[in-house]
Amino acid sequence: MNKQEKRNRLKKKIRAKIFGTSEKPRLSVFRSNKFIYAELIDDQNGVTLASASDIKIKKGTKKERAQEVGKKIALDASAKKISKAVFDRGGFKYMGRIQILAEQARKSGLKF
Repeated sequence: MNKQEKRNRLKKKIRAKIFGTSEKPRLSVFRSNKFIYAELIDDQNGVTLASASDIKIKKGTKKERAQEVGKKIALDASAKKISKAVFDRGGFKYMGRIQILAEQARKSGLKF
C-alpha cells in the first residue's frame, strides 16, 4: 500500500464520521507539495460555501501561506455568518501546515 492509498483509506474512515450542514459546514483541507487548499462544504445540499488557497500568495514560506489561508477561510465564513464548522483533515496527520491552518482559523473566529 503506497502513501496515496493509505491517505485515501484514512479519508474514507474520517468522512464516515463527519457531516457538514449549512449551519455547521465541513472545513475540508487538502495539502499538496506546493499548495494548501481549504473549503467550507455543506454536505446536505452538496454545495461549497467558501474556499481559499495559497496559489495566488507568492510571498512567505509554506507555513506562513497556510496561516494566510486559515485566516482567509475564517473571514469568508464570518462574512456568510458561519461561526462553527466541523474540521476534516482529509487523511493527513494533524501537524505541520494542516495544524497551522486550523489554529489560525480558530484564532480568526471559526469554532470547531
